[in-house]
Amino acid sequence: MTNMTAANGKEAAYHGVPAEDDYGYAQAIKIGNMIYVSGQFSHDDQGSMIAPATLNEAGKPAEFSMMAEQMRVTYANAATILAQFGATLDDVVEETLYVLDVDAAFAIAGKVRKEAYAKARPQCASNLIGVSRLAFPEQLIEIVFRAVLPTE
Repeated sequence: MTNMTAANGKEAAYHGVPAEDDYGYAQAIKIGNMIYVSGQFSHDDQGSMIAPATLNEAGKPAEFSMMAEQMRVTYANAATILAQFGATLDDVVEETLYVLDVDAAFAIAGKVRKEAYAKARPQCASNLIGVSRLAFPEQLIEIVFRAVLPTE
């Protein structure tokens, strides 16, 4: 987890997982008081999926019971990245959840979001979008965050 600052003032944050080098991306970029967090998902410190969905014979998720746990870990991973810039989920102003099953997400998202933000009404704009595929077959959800640090 190394932060790097470019000549243009952009600071980058990383989890230190193989995909960052394989794909060539930063987990988050901070410029000024804005933090742009790349799509986060449910992975451990080595980049292995936590709570992967069971796949059917076609290689597609067979059920969505692991979505709540994937969502919890995703918020925790986002909090870890934000902390590299001295930020927390309280600094998030917008989130976009990309999910394979909108109904399954709606069934659990409210409870998990309230836990993650520790508020009955998290103070951020939120978008939930159904998609046909995510980066990994066992992945059910990915969340992108935008945060703003207070100006001093």
